Amino acid sequence: MLKPLKPLFTLILGLFCLDGFTQNLSTDTVAAKISYQQNENNVKFSSELRQLRQIAGAPEPFYSYFWEFGDGGFSFEKEPLHIYADSGVFYPRLYATNNYDDGKPPPKRPVPVKISALANSIEPVNTNFFKPTENLALKSNTMPKPDEEMVLILGYKKNILASNLPQSGKIILFYNDKEFKQDNFKLDDIRLYHNEQKSEIKDLLKTASNYHLTQTYYAKNGPLSEPDYEVAKNNNPSLKEKMDKYRNAEAWTYKNLGDHERFMFLSLKTTPEMLQDTNAMVTLSAMIIPDDPLLDVSVSDLELQIVASHDPNKMMLKNRSMNYRFVGKKHDLVYRVRFQNTGKGPAKKVDVGVKIPENLDKSSIKVLKTNPSISLKDSNQISGSYLDTLSKKDSIHFIFKNIYLAGTKQDNVNDQDSTKGFVEYSINFKKKPKKIPFDSGAAIVFDKNEPIYTNRSEGKFKPGISPGLILNYGNNLGNLNTNELGKQNYALGFSISPFSPYRKYLQAELFISYYNGSKQFLSSTATKKDTTINNRGNYVITNRRSFNQNNRLNLEVPLQLRYNLNNYVGIGGGGMFSFTLNQKDRLLEQLNLQQNLNGIISQLAIDKQGNALKKNFSDFNTSIFFDVQFGMVRKGPAIGFRYIQSLSIKDQRLSTYLSWKI
Repeated sequence: MLKPLKPLFTLILGLFCLDGFTQNLSTDTVAAKISYQQNENNVKFSSELRQLRQIAGAPEPFYSYFWEFGDGGFSFEKEPLHIYADSGVFYPRLYATNNYDDGKPPPKRPVPVKISALANSIEPVNTNFFKPTENLALKSNTMPKPDEEMVLILGYKKNILASNLPQSGKIILFYNDKEFKQDNFKLDDIRLYHNEQKSEIKDLLKTASNYHLTQTYYAKNGPLSEPDYEVAKNNNPSLKEKMDKYRNAEAWTYKNLGDHERFMFLSLKTTPEMLQDTNAMVTLSAMIIPDDPLLDVSVSDLELQIVASHDPNKMMLKNRSMNYRFVGKKHDLVYRVRFQNTGKGPAKKVDVGVKIPENLDKSSIKVLKTNPSISLKDSNQISGSYLDTLSKKDSIHFIFKNIYLAGTKQDNVNDQDSTKGFVEYSINFKKKPKKIPFDSGAAIVFDKNEPIYTNRSEGKFKPGISPGLILNYGNNLGNLNTNELGKQNYALGFSISPFSPYRKYLQAELFISYYNGSKQFLSSTATKKDTTINNRGNYVITNRRSFNQNNRLNLEVPLQLRYNLNNYVGIGGGGMFSFTLNQKDRLLEQLNLQQNLNGIISQLAIDKQGNALKKNFSDFNTSIFFDVQFGMVRKGPAIGFRYIQSLSIKDQRLSTYLSWKI
């Protein structure tokens, strides 16, 4: 009785699942609803956002906020209060980032806010955007995620503690590192509020050689959190060097810089082709070139980690893709683990446990930076804030003790920076590593709560290109009478393969091969014909045998899949196509003679050569082969033995070769 109902049940279940799927899609398209309460120029903002959908196994999801007020002001608070200085209609917008959520961020929908009168007075707003020595800074509202919009905030101001920013100059933004083959960002929208005007980069390149750079600010691993800035003097790239590093650049002029902070807002659409690798780092850079060539140039770089989902707890390996040629035991790997307290109260202890890959040396770990900024524990220290380290069998724990790390859900906490932290450390290899990927991960425990697990941070090696030289000697294994190429051949070859491959890899080769002449039997004719030799008679031709002899110069291209069993033995196999560059065919005759001289009969054989027939670019052949190598098979020198079976002609050949790789 149930069998007829089964298809109906399956259909209903499918429609139910499809309905749930379409509901999830529809909720992702619901725009953020902005509400506000206005008292003349004072406007208090709030929002209604779609319900979050927790990623399986992740902590409780939450939103982080970035508001643009439409007049050059901004805030990262959930419900900010903004005072408009001018009258007019403004269009504030909200960018909400969905942390630990499996959907897309709510679409933005600016709403108009009408301000009727000028404000009586405006107190300068402390945005906490700039660090004490900065006059130029970059921050983002979120880490870049493929196929999403990200807002870049570019701020500039006067700063008497730093090199004072000039009253007028050029602002340049560089994006899309040439390190990556495809663009990571598209500049979608630019919002300016201080009469900045578009400028041409090519004009700047003509005049920038007169300028010198004396100070650079590096903002590491935004967004806007992590007060981790370094000042580097007298070691800055020129404008041309920046242009060589980045694929795209935009420039603007500014004038009449007063005492207030200025901000530019740039919407960057992250491309779907963006590297979907949570270890990949992209960089954005800004530069200010003053109109006065005697003044200093300012530079700010912002490093961002590409993410697959918005998660404030992340582990990353800087420069994760390494050139294996230059990696040795002392190669520094720099890791950073970011964390954020999303609880309702402050955390006094944060335990960051990191799994150490087998090929890395725990004893070489050096703590480079921390946030909160604290020192390593002294031998007998039990009080005050400090960083303790605990080494276990396959992990190390960085323990922040006696700190105050505010929670995002804590009352009166509006500064998201105070809820975030990180530890950055370097580590070396135990020895020259194998050319295989390795990964690490972290578990973060706030006080006595359950651990939060980060992503897996993978280190890997670039394939690299390794050209090689091959000397080859081949010998035919078949019946010489049926062989079409010749008994022996000598070849000079070149190869292309990944540098020092560890296991399986592809290799292409190119050979110029010379096949020395072999005799191919054509016919034999018995006869009795008198002839003379050296004007002497009494000779009779008893047999006439015909042969064809050829010499060839071939171009051969083997393509193969190889596998190194270890450092000393490798195997491979593949296919080869070849064609004759030059061939000389010559007809040979062998005459068997008999002489009767005074009743004494003797036998004699004489070879006669005919004219040579030349052919070029002929005889396309295909073969299959397999071989084995011994020696230093990853780089050479190595000796190899290759069996070749032709598919086009009757030829079986065993080749012995020597190979070297660079």
